[in-house]
Amino acid sequence: MRVHKDPNCGCCEAWVQHVRAAGFVASVTETRTINRLKAELGVPKDLHSCHTAEIDGYVIEGHVPAQEIRRLLLERPAATGIAVAGMPIGSPGMEIPGSAPERYEVVLFGANRRIEIFARYRGHDRT
Repeated sequence: MRVHKDPNCGCCEAWVQHVRAAGFVASVTETRTINRLKAELGVPKDLHSCHTAEIDGYVIEGHVPAQEIRRLLLERPAATGIAVAGMPIGSPGMEIPGSAPERYEVVLFGANRRIEIFARYRGHDRT
């Protein structure tokens, strides 16, 4: 997995540790032109987060739980990738002690602005 992130972002490194702990090999590239890269990779603006990863022909945008990356690689749907928009509290890499985890969706996105729900979570728990 190749992760692209802004050099000033700390939560991105926490997410990288999450995917590494799940068994993924992840290299990190710091870039100040992350939004240009997102556009080149086909990430819709409304799904942007703070980091973007590439793995086996797919794009992983934001704080996606590692188990959903595994599922994506196992099922191999016709899609550009999966994303967690924004930076939901409690998602992998966004754990904040004393703060209740937020609900969020992992979405599958592809050509023609197709977006569908891939999974729903509250913090690290699938709902």
